[in-house]
Amino acid sequence: MEVKREKLRALAPLEGPPPAPSDLRVRQLRARDLLRGDLEGPELEAHIADSMLTTNLDRVLNWGRANSMFPLTFGLACCAIEMMSIVSPRYDIARFGAENMRASPRQADMIILSGRVSIKMAPVVRRIYDQMLEPKWAISMGACSSSGGMFANYAVVQGADKFMPVDIHVPGCPPRPEALIYGFNKLQRMILGNPDPGWRRRYNADGTEEWARDETIGAPSAEALEAYSAARERLG
Repeated sequence: MEVKREKLRALAPLEGPPPAPSDLRVRQLRARDLLRGDLEGPELEAHIADSMLTTNLDRVLNWGRANSMFPLTFGLACCAIEMMSIVSPRYDIARFGAENMRASPRQADMIILSGRVSIKMAPVVRRIYDQMLEPKWAISMGACSSSGGMFANYAVVQGADKFMPVDIHVPGCPPRPEALIYGFNKLQRMILGNPDPGWRRRYNADGTEEWARDETIGAPSAEALEAYSAARERLG
């Protein structure tokens, strides 16, 4: 039975809770009235206010980047086995739009350093990172890539951030897939412009970084901050 247009606003008022899914016909008629121009004045303004969302271009771009990342198909050591699990049905990183792993760095915008990085491998990893798309991000997965782990010797780099920028460090030996997904969620929030505070900020430990180890009491000096910024610029 056709619903008359005069009864439309009484059946589906703009104020109050939305209609039930069973009122599909009513919603169809509301959409028809909107297209015909029958909604005017305050009713049209209220409909637009309820149906539209305003934002800026940077937020839209960051939202797209955070939810459609292309990880690089790249593994270094045993942590790579845990990394492979994130695309399985149990963990399903496709929920966050990052299941499309690419075999070429020119098609990837995120690299996961899953394992130890040897001195001989460091320039290769850096070259791969330089070939990736911009903007790009890096996750250091596990203790070995983050700090050298158990390999405190001359053959292994004591932390991947010695030769390339790293955005997120995931601890563990090896970290479980849940931990990697948790780090990936932190990276998403950082891309969206709402990063989680680091442990130094949470525990008021600014100045304990390696580059400021001579000034562990209080905030680092201006000279130390300037030297640190210059070092980060050299790293890219």
